[in-house]
Amino acid sequence: MIIHNDFKDFILFLYVHISRADENYDPDEMQTIKKKIEGLVGKDADIEKKLYIAIREYNSFDKTKLTVLFNDSFKHFSNNETVLKSNFYNDLNEIILADGKVQDAETKALRALKEIIESHSEKI
Repeated sequence: MIIHNDFKDFILFLYVHISRADENYDPDEMQTIKKKIEGLVGKDADIEKKLYIAIREYNSFDKTKLTVLFNDSFKHFSNNETVLKSNFYNDLNEIILADGKVQDAETKALRALKEIIESHSEKI
């Protein structure tokens, strides 16, 4: 299952996922995501709109299918040079830390994503 045509949109979806892992959209986490979006797409992009679209997409997505989506998306994008150069795991960790507290759900979500990322990195 792949819902993103662009790796950057997929990464933004991951940012929203990790920020929502504790079932809360924290303003500090959202601010960190906005900075990350700017780094992904540039200053000329409508960052608020991109974030809004990603949040709506995430909220409407069937969460029981997240693992399939993540695995399929990493497999799909694994040949993309941007994936190889990306440091998005550290970005995910930075988003979690933005509010000054790390919840168990965030740690579990990050660990699960790390396993998926590493399993696909080994295949590259």
